[in-house]
Amino acid sequence: MSRIGIKPIEIPSGVNVTVDNATISVMGPKGTLSKQLHPDMKVTVNEGAIIVERPSDTKKHKSLHGLTRTLVNNMVIGVTQGYEKGLEMSGVGYRASKSGDKVILNLGFSKPCEIVPPKGIEIEVPAPTRVIVRGIDKAMVGQVASDIRRLRPPEPYQGTGVRYVGETIKRKVVKGAK
Repeated sequence: MSRIGIKPIEIPSGVNVTVDNATISVMGPKGTLSKQLHPDMKVTVNEGAIIVERPSDTKKHKSLHGLTRTLVNNMVIGVTQGYEKGLEMSGVGYRASKSGDKVILNLGFSKPCEIVPPKGIEIEVPAPTRVIVRGIDKAMVGQVASDIRRLRPPEPYQGTGVRYVGETIKRKVVKGAK
């Protein structure tokens, strides 16, 4: 029995959920999300809750049960609260600035890196060494933050690079140091 899949998802006030075959649409105060779910999973909306059911107890359906429930729950949270991922830069001359819609990152390369956020994603620069990625789609927020981090991942000897807020970097000792 799936411990996550059997839990009903409470629908907050101001959120409208529609299910059409294997497509679910969630509309809320922050926007609208739509997702194509696996056709075997049965999603029903009744009495202010979303219930996900599986057709059998095969391993595939058990796996899809918890996954489908989590994806739908992430959609409901996204349209009500939204998601955000913070990044911080450490290194000499590493800084970020916002120019109109795009973000310009100076990460020690010969040219600055320009990031244009995709539709539905907002990038904020509260400080020169901090970047915050916001949006209603959890997967897209994580992907954009990962793409920014991939430009200059943190290195273990000096600790410089772009890392997530709260991420700890395991430092290595330089061999020649005494």
